[in-house]
Amino acid sequence: MKIDVLTLFPDMFNNIFSESIIKRAISNNLVEINIHNIRDYSKDPHKKVDDTPYGGGAGMVLMCQPIFDAVKALKTENSKVILLTPGGTLYKQKIAFNLSKEKHLILICGHYEGFDERIKTVVDTEISIGDYVLTGGEIPAMIIIDSITRLIDGVIRKESYESDSFTDNLLDYPTYTKPRVYEGLEVPSVLISGDHKKINEWRREKQIEVTKKNRPDLLKGDNGYE
Repeated sequence: MKIDVLTLFPDMFNNIFSESIIKRAISNNLVEINIHNIRDYSKDPHKKVDDTPYGGGAGMVLMCQPIFDAVKALKTENSKVILLTPGGTLYKQKIAFNLSKEKHLILICGHYEGFDERIKTVVDTEISIGDYVLTGGEIPAMIIIDSITRLIDGVIRKESYESDSFTDNLLDYPTYTKPRVYEGLEVPSVLISGDHKKINEWRREKQIEVTKKNRPDLLKGDNGYE
C-alpha cells in the first residue's frame, strides 16, 4: 500500500513512523508513506495557501488551487482521496479494515478555519476521528495510518487482530500474564485449565460483559459502519 499525506506542517510527522510495527512494515516494503507540504503546490509567489472567508467571519480558509493541484499530481486510477474533517463519517474499525485493502490513499489534512467547500469535489470520502475539534488533520492522519497499517497482510499475524476491540461490535476480552498471583490478585482458573473450548467461551462471555458495561451502544447496532 502507498499512503500520501498532504499537510501544511510536514515536520509534525518526523519520527512518528520510525518505530515499532509501522517501521517494520515500511522496511519490509508492505507500506510506503510519503509526506507532502501543501505549500509546495501553491502558485502564489509567497506560497500562500489560505485566504479570508467570503461573507466574513473569523479564521482563514484553505484555498482550492494548491490542494486541487496536489491531488492531480498524486492521484492514480487506484487512489482513494480522503479529507480529514470534523464533519466527516465517524472513523470505526470496519472503515480501517476496508481502507487497509486499498492500493493507494491520499490523506488531506485541514488546518485553520477549514477548507473551501469546492475542495470536496476532488475527494472520495470525508472522515472524522471523533466528535471534537483539533487544530488540524495531522493527528487524525497519524491515527488512521497506524490503524490501517497493522491490518495490511503480512504486517502482523492475522490472529493478532481478529479478536481486536470492535470486531463483531464487541470490546476485547481481559488478558493476563505471569505471575499467576500478584498481590493477592489471581489469574482466572479457566485460563490455566488447558480446556480451549472453555477458554473461548469465557473470553466471549467477557467480551459481551465488558461491552455491556462500557459501550452498550455497540450491542444496539449503533456502530457507524459503512
